[in-house]
Amino acid sequence: MTTMTNAPVREFKMPDVGEGLTEAEILKWYVQPGDTVTDGQVVCEVETAKAAVELPIPYDGVVRALHFPEGTTVDVGTPIIAVEVAGGDAPAEEAPAPAAQPEPAPAAEEPESEGSGRQPVLVGYGVATSSTRRRPRKQPAAPSPAAAAVQTELNGHTPAAPAPAPAAPEPVAPQERPLAKPPVRKLAKDLGVDLATVTPTGPGGIITREDVHAASAAKSAATAVPEAEPQAPAPAPAAATAQAAPVSYDAARETRIPVKGVRKATAAAMVGSAFTAPHVTEFVTVDVTRTMKLVEKLKQDKEFAGLRVNPLLLIARALLVAIKRNPDINASWDEAAQEIVVKHYVNLGIAAATPRGLIVPNIKDAHAKTLPQLAEALGELVSTAREGKTSPAAMQGGTITITNVGVFGVDTGTPILNPGESAILAVGAIKPQPWVHKGKVKPRQVTTLALSFDHRLVDGELGSKVLADVAAILEQPKRLITWA
Repeated sequence: MTTMTNAPVREFKMPDVGEGLTEAEILKWYVQPGDTVTDGQVVCEVETAKAAVELPIPYDGVVRALHFPEGTTVDVGTPIIAVEVAGGDAPAEEAPAPAAQPEPAPAAEEPESEGSGRQPVLVGYGVATSSTRRRPRKQPAAPSPAAAAVQTELNGHTPAAPAPAPAAPEPVAPQERPLAKPPVRKLAKDLGVDLATVTPTGPGGIITREDVHAASAAKSAATAVPEAEPQAPAPAPAAATAQAAPVSYDAARETRIPVKGVRKATAAAMVGSAFTAPHVTEFVTVDVTRTMKLVEKLKQDKEFAGLRVNPLLLIARALLVAIKRNPDINASWDEAAQEIVVKHYVNLGIAAATPRGLIVPNIKDAHAKTLPQLAEALGELVSTAREGKTSPAAMQGGTITITNVGVFGVDTGTPILNPGESAILAVGAIKPQPWVHKGKVKPRQVTTLALSFDHRLVDGELGSKVLADVAAILEQPKRLITWA
């Protein structure tokens, strides 16, 4: 714990850097206690469910405390760093920093300290005009045994049974109410987990998201246990048994990797997409020999000097032309309004495998770009993704996606739709195969395309036309001119 001075101290809270996200993992601290920081200086890098983002501090001062170590997942709105500000302009209520790290719950009840009127510097970053406060707990004015039990529980200690406690269950109720933050309570509600049955592992006896997921897994595994049983004291041993299960895993021959950040969000999105949109996948195998020859010619063209020219560039252009000929494929399903939303622009998503997991950044207004501009945008998208610097904004608003499984030597696949989109095109490996060309069997460059689409808004005819158009263009790339 860092001893605080009498100088004004401001608490910088974990911002929502991804428009609606509830948590982020601290990947790296760039400052340490005692360091001087200035307004706009990057103090740490965090990973949200969408991307890795660097966080700048919004004021000048000296770092007094880092409330969480690297690798910790922190809820949005929780103070992560305390800074003794220069000039003494901090509000009076911000002077005392949290006394100890294991008390994030009370700290979250403090008013926003970033100050109003600041302009956001990141997507979803900045101070809201009206901060949300936690509803105060109802307590009598005079301290009673029940109120004392509540305060003791909030301080992170297990309340002992007070001697003067009345026989009524009033003192027991606060003890039974588990400590958990609103996002964790919502998660428990969504998963059908009773927080009273969850064994907390967080600081001060706080229930974490991992605790809720562990309890949910234990509940699913215990198929023989009636649903009503979690209401009784019996589930406590069951939860303990479920948490003890990892002890049996072979540490010498197995590795456990926590699912969090981008990979966790991708998993949730894919499950939601697979079980929400009725997927249909169609396939076509096509001779792309002429397209491959055109790629080689474009590499020599001075208009593409310094640009990345590969088959994906012409496949992307072919898809854009097919969308222009069949605009209804570029749409989304609005469940709330029960409407199909046809997009008159194309934000072309390109699935990219990164060390942090699969991400799908998109090229904004790809339909309006020339071929050299499209090549430049593709190059920037790929290099940024490989460096792990893709911003949350780059992954929002996509309308249709291409996934190139061919780079792994795979012939084809049945891709799952990116949430909110109606179609995704998978491109298989391009390799020489025997093919009937002009009445003779010859070795030709051949690939297989697969188009998955949402059958709620794309029927078989529309999906087939789009896939056939892409194949026809790649077989005869001169159609890029005649059909455009």
